Amino acid sequence: MMETIYTAIAHASGGGRDGHVRSEDDLIDMQTRPPKELGGSGEGTNPEQLFAAGYAACFLSAIHAVGRTLGTSTTDAAVSASVNLGSNGEGGFGLSVELHVYVPSVSAEEREKLVEAAHQVCPYSTATRGNVEVILTLVD
Repeated sequence: MMETIYTAIAHASGGGRDGHVRSEDDLIDMQTRPPKELGGSGEGTNPEQLFAAGYAACFLSAIHAVGRTLGTSTTDAAVSASVNLGSNGEGGFGLSVELHVYVPSVSAEEREKLVEAAHQVCPYSTATRGNVEVILTLVD
């Protein structure tokens, strides 16, 4: 059993994708709207955008943590996450993720080791492993 060190609490109301989300501490407080690709107005955020933002921030933190452990500079590192929503072929939906990782302060070989190690310790990577396809793309 995992020892909990922090709990984030968020609430969704209204129609889910067409509603409202709010974190318990009110730091997140926004309308959600389906994207135009799903027949919505696209005039609010959506769960995939929120997931992408969280994964990108979490993975960047993992890169910095692994960099400190390895004594590797992660200066100016950045991560962009693309979260794809699609049919799972069984009547439901699934996600896939592509992380574009930029770590300009290290060699290509060091960058690959750093990103692979970060993928092993990032909580989002751990949560999705074996269930969501995650592609790591190193950006020069």
